[in-house]
Amino acid sequence: MCTAFVSFNPGSVVPVLLLAVRDEYTDRRWLPPGRHWPNQPDVTGGLDLDAGGTWLAVAPGAGPVAACLLNGFGHTALPQQRLSRGGLPLTAVSGQPVAGLQLECFDPFHLIVARPSGVRVASWSGSSLEDHELPAGLSVVLNDGVEGRTGAQPCPPRIRATMAARLAHFRARLQAVARPEPVARSPEDAWGEWLPIARGDGLPPDDPAALIRRLVSPSGRAWGSVSLSMVALAHEQVRYDFGAVSGSGPSPRIVLEPVAMPTVRTATTG
Repeated sequence: MCTAFVSFNPGSVVPVLLLAVRDEYTDRRWLPPGRHWPNQPDVTGGLDLDAGGTWLAVAPGAGPVAACLLNGFGHTALPQQRLSRGGLPLTAVSGQPVAGLQLECFDPFHLIVARPSGVRVASWSGSSLEDHELPAGLSVVLNDGVEGRTGAQPCPPRIRATMAARLAHFRARLQAVARPEPVARSPEDAWGEWLPIARGDGLPPDDPAALIRRLVSPSGRAWGSVSLSMVALAHEQVRYDFGAVSGSGPSPRIVLEPVAMPTVRTATTG
């Protein structure tokens, strides 16, 4: 159950804050954020080694943009035409509209595309595409859509209840503390009171509301939160902090570190 919290404040010097937790099978291979795509040298993101895409892509510049992918519920694509959803964030930060793709080739998804001027979420159910503009304030995007309102029928009630508990707890906690305006400092200083909340707020991984989760199937395969990303978009600047989730006990550990972003190339005259 990937979850993304988006704070949009158009009057702030840092209009967009994105806090994203990636949940996945822990044995799925991946690399931490870097410039992994030679045809998009200014794009930074984690690399999924199984399919070659990413769950979150960031492109700096005079018009910085970040795109974050969450799986959805709905009708899956036919196996013979299925494409990896991991290419969608790369498409989005390149400026291509998702609506122009052959969406029937993708399993359901929610794609957050954030810019300092605003944030939109494209939700594909497997049969229809919905586009949402997020309002100012704090929004939560889950596998069941913006604020968990998609109401997708294939979503089991147990999972829906867990997502609702996570949404309620962490919305209240983030709104109860000061909204940070991250600048070039350590992650602890930059993210302030948001950081310990993003790290799980002290909830054990088996708590129904837990943001940092870990479950083990009867077959022994582990699934849960594998990484935390925190992105801040200013009008001409990007901050990207990333941490892998380590440890399988009651207190998982996340060490957040700044991600090196490419130098923005500017046009010169003369």
